[in-house]
Amino acid sequence: MRMHDLVIEADRVYAPGGPRPGAVAVDAGIISAILEPDAGVEAREVVRLAADEVLIPGVVDTHVHVNEPGRTEWEGFASATAAARAGGVTTIIDMPLNSIPPTTTPEALDVKRKAADGACSVDVGFWGGAVPQNLGRLAELHAAGVFGFKAFLAPSGVPEFDHLTAAELRSAAAEIAAFDGLLIVHAEDPEVLAREEAHAAHGDYPGFLASRPDAAEISAIENVIAAVRETGVRAHILHLSSARALPVIAAAKAEGLPLTVETCPHYLSFAQGQIPAGATQFKCCPPIRSADNREALWQGLVDGVIDIIASDHSPSTAELKFAGNGHFAQAWGGIAGLQVSLPAVWTAGSARGLPLESVLQWMCHRTADLVGLADRGRIEPGRRADLVAFAPAARVPVSAAELLHRHPVSAFDGAELTGAVRRSWLAGEAVGPPGRAEPTGPARGRLLSRPTNPAKEGP
Repeated sequence: MRMHDLVIEADRVYAPGGPRPGAVAVDAGIISAILEPDAGVEAREVVRLAADEVLIPGVVDTHVHVNEPGRTEWEGFASATAAARAGGVTTIIDMPLNSIPPTTTPEALDVKRKAADGACSVDVGFWGGAVPQNLGRLAELHAAGVFGFKAFLAPSGVPEFDHLTAAELRSAAAEIAAFDGLLIVHAEDPEVLAREEAHAAHGDYPGFLASRPDAAEISAIENVIAAVRETGVRAHILHLSSARALPVIAAAKAEGLPLTVETCPHYLSFAQGQIPAGATQFKCCPPIRSADNREALWQGLVDGVIDIIASDHSPSTAELKFAGNGHFAQAWGGIAGLQVSLPAVWTAGSARGLPLESVLQWMCHRTADLVGLADRGRIEPGRRADLVAFAPAARVPVSAAELLHRHPVSAFDGAELTGAVRRSWLAGEAVGPPGRAEPTGPARGRLLSRPTNPAKEGP
């Protein structure tokens, strides 16, 4: 009888085909078999999950701002990946801003990789940036291993990462299409924002929301779709907040255009009526909108118009997040929620009668597919043993002071969520249970480069 490295037994293993009792065998960091629970296999280590725990694949979060180097006082690789680990996230893809330098050249990518090397407790890959200054040279950054190119269509909020004009967007799209890269877009129209900017002067949340209307997202998304239609580029809309854009997106998909879309836990969890006066921890761009809008986003996920859910973890110092003493125009915009993204989505999804399998599709399977990581995101033989013991019915009170990202600020502070991450495995090696202490021994996370021949499964 074969001696496996590790066997994890559970009453419910969330493998393709639906959850079922099973024993997941792991060898050399790879899932080698899914066996019957009473198969009597031998292993150097056998783990039996508790009766209230299920075994799920590790979350692949494709939208995380780590900010190191240059703004490591906001966040860093050690703290961000500790938060990821504690939240059942086993892979993150880091955004090209707000680090200094931004990841817009191969040299800057090398600086970022050196900052991350040895500091990560989960696997980390890197997005590149498309800015006016590097158009015409994006192939160099693609060859260096970034997973795709982020572009802003409106000012990014930091001076070292400029946004693209409509003409520059088309140029970037054509350039990226030429080497079959992926363009990911913060889609808000700067002309619409400029027209509505005066609303933000009031400083309250209704004024901030009015300053970033649905029309800004719809117009920008229409520009992205036009660029996709013209160039054939694969494009991904980041952090969709406006459900009013869903018909435009659905029509583009029906046309067969290579377009994918994400939304975020905060848009699925909160609504504008829940945001207290001066609570700038809820500020993000694009903004959290109405309760009806939130329900329409959920329907967009169910209908397949929205493909994935990613955290858009974008922390800053408390001083920046609360700048202006509750004035929304002055505070930094960004939600810190990496560690709670899985339970937050499960809490909201289960309340709407959705199964855990759907959450895993949106946060594990399709996110891995988006970035071509065919070796993870599912529990099946041949995939990496990035696994999570998850207790779906456990109650999880959230205290920002106990979260592991760098600063104790989060819109989820005080929430009571459902679903506890009890422990995680990264390539078959235990990297939990969660807690403020780091795992014993060296950090186990690897630095990832874009696969040269990614599987074309697609979200």
